[in-house]
Amino acid sequence: TDRLLKARGTKETMLLGALTIKPLLQKIIPEAEYITRPRLSKLTYSGVKKITRLPKRSAIVAFSAQDVYGIAELVRQQKGGAAVVMGALSPRTRNAQVELYQNGEVDYLIATDAIGMGLNMNIDHIAFAEDMKFDGHIPRRLTAQELAQIAGRAGRYMNDGTFGVTAGCPGFEDETIRAIEEHNFEPLRGMFWRNSNLSFNTLRELRNSLDLSTPYPFFTQKRDGNDHRSLLAMIRNTEVARRVNSQFSVRLLWNVCQIPDFRKTLTESHSRLLADIYCYLSDDEGYLPTDWAHNQMKRFDRTDGDIDTLSGRISHVRTWTYITHSNNWILDPVYWQQKARSIEDRLSDALHEKLTQRFVDRRAATLVQKMRDSEDLLAGVSFEGEVTVEGHMVGRLTGLNFTPDIVEGKNSKPVLTAARRILPAELTRRVQQIQIDLDDQFSLDEMGKISCHGFKIAILTQGKDSLSPVIKLKVSELVTTAQREILERRLGRWFSNYLIKFIPALMSLRATTVKGPARGILFQITECFGAVPRKTLNNLIRNLDDKGKRDLSVSGVRFGVHTVFMPDLLKPKAIRLLAILWRVFNEEELIEEIPNPGRVSMARNIKIKDGFYYALGYVGLGSQVVRLDIVERLAVMLRKAAKNEPFLLSPEMLSMVGLSYKEITSVIESLGYRCVDNLDGKILFRRNIIKRKIKKPNNLSKSAKVARGFVEQDMKNFNKPVKRIDSPFAVLGKLKVFKSI
Repeated sequence: TDRLLKARGTKETMLLGALTIKPLLQKIIPEAEYITRPRLSKLTYSGVKKITRLPKRSAIVAFSAQDVYGIAELVRQQKGGAAVVMGALSPRTRNAQVELYQNGEVDYLIATDAIGMGLNMNIDHIAFAEDMKFDGHIPRRLTAQELAQIAGRAGRYMNDGTFGVTAGCPGFEDETIRAIEEHNFEPLRGMFWRNSNLSFNTLRELRNSLDLSTPYPFFTQKRDGNDHRSLLAMIRNTEVARRVNSQFSVRLLWNVCQIPDFRKTLTESHSRLLADIYCYLSDDEGYLPTDWAHNQMKRFDRTDGDIDTLSGRISHVRTWTYITHSNNWILDPVYWQQKARSIEDRLSDALHEKLTQRFVDRRAATLVQKMRDSEDLLAGVSFEGEVTVEGHMVGRLTGLNFTPDIVEGKNSKPVLTAARRILPAELTRRVQQIQIDLDDQFSLDEMGKISCHGFKIAILTQGKDSLSPVIKLKVSELVTTAQREILERRLGRWFSNYLIKFIPALMSLRATTVKGPARGILFQITECFGAVPRKTLNNLIRNLDDKGKRDLSVSGVRFGVHTVFMPDLLKPKAIRLLAILWRVFNEEELIEEIPNPGRVSMARNIKIKDGFYYALGYVGLGSQVVRLDIVERLAVMLRKAAKNEPFLLSPEMLSMVGLSYKEITSVIESLGYRCVDNLDGKILFRRNIIKRKIKKPNNLSKSAKVARGFVEQDMKNFNKPVKRIDSPFAVLGKLKVFKSI
């Protein structure tokens, strides 16, 4: 709109576009003359066709990267390969993909509506896989004019073209078809506009000038420009706002906000980058530090990774290409421009290679030609998984993963392609077999890898909570999306049954509905794999009512002196599963050997986190870890023995914990006792005295305050330990030695 209003040649200005803008243009530029150029070729609707039945030189249009990749994968399997064009690709990558199609290496192009913007290719047919797209706010159906802009890529000069639908897209209505074929569309009723005559005197004036009303009633004010949104985000940064104090600083801020985010994510990372750039430019030096710019670009100068990773790096580097072309922002801008361009070129070439490797199988294209000439090749898969084509072994199918062998000779390409042609049928059979297999055919190893019939097919990864890991398939790329969904559902059912089988108490607790403090206790127990230090729950336990205690007790929760735990989870198979879940949720690769069944203690490994020991049902005490239930039993025995202080450890204690005198010392000390003497090799223990500060609330009566004063005075010389003092009267009831009171 700004160009229509202000861009003018010295003698003549030519505006090229569709006539749908004519009614509005007559109001803006009444003196304009109109010259039409009719389409020389005919565009015809051809109806619905399957993707596998589409003619050569066809382009299939979808509106998301996921759909484009899925269709390209299908075309690769069925037709030998396809080029991919999306707006998110860099210009170099997009041009390389277009060249792949134009020179005839592939006969199919899978694209978004990006092909409707400035790309002229030899396309005979446009097939719409979708007629809806997300426009940045909501998913909506495309208008007839938008469909025509894309469908118009079919046919060139005097060559007629066709358009239609595929892949489940509903057929177009008759009215839409007529509009596209006859190029007859509703005129535009409005245009977006934003004031370009901005004021930079103050930040307030800049914002006001951006919000200026439109000069025509049919203009719609554009309020969500990326630079405008970046400005609003930047002024919320206190450091940036502090620096905006002059006309120069306001103009600089606006220039920085206009740095594009080619990722189009509008994330906080882009705002942080803009804030850093502005702070550097507004410093005394007034330019970006060389080392900082070098480190920023160096992060993206890598050609490893998948398609999405490379696309993301290209987007970052393109932002830096823009920055290096801004005047006076960096020293030696020519060097940095060349550096940014070289990084972008390397990444673009790597992305083109990745796209070609994934979606273009030249071997399959050759095979299709041979099969069309009746040169069929025979292929098969043996019981042992050996894949053979025309009697030659070309690879091995292990479970759902295909490993090709190196095949020598000039016929290696068509032979390998024939193998790929035969594998989908075998993979389908194996997926169907997995679907009906019993649960006992599946297994889970210590690192969360899931196998079926001994072959790895998936792995557990971190999920939304400790008991909900995500099952990520580890299968061949030849396994289709529909087959992957079947596998995910089957593995999901198996894993749910697996959890219920080995940790039923914890899964039942997770489904228990309680309220109040009991709900908080339940949440923490399930999040911590069934065992929590009591001290972390003391506040919640103190506020538990009788109903909450009963509910948790019925659910199998036990409140010990040191730990709140579930005894049912101390079984060997439950411990093994909880260890796996803990490793997956915490993304921990360190493998600690799980204790043998029945073992109640072992030496503590300082490299292992306490959370892992709790998941196993053990608690760290000094240099040892001891099973939770044994700790609670030992604590009871110690309290009884401590009545006659000092006391010796009994053989029963040592036997129960399974430790020697030397090993158990640190355990006893961690439980609140101290070593006071060594008698004939046997250690005497005494309880540690716990000193607690007595609260003095203002609402005590005078007599109570006097009584509390006596207690405080006498306690200074009292050697026996006092564990808890709730009130002065409670002290009097417990400590009968205070005869003076």
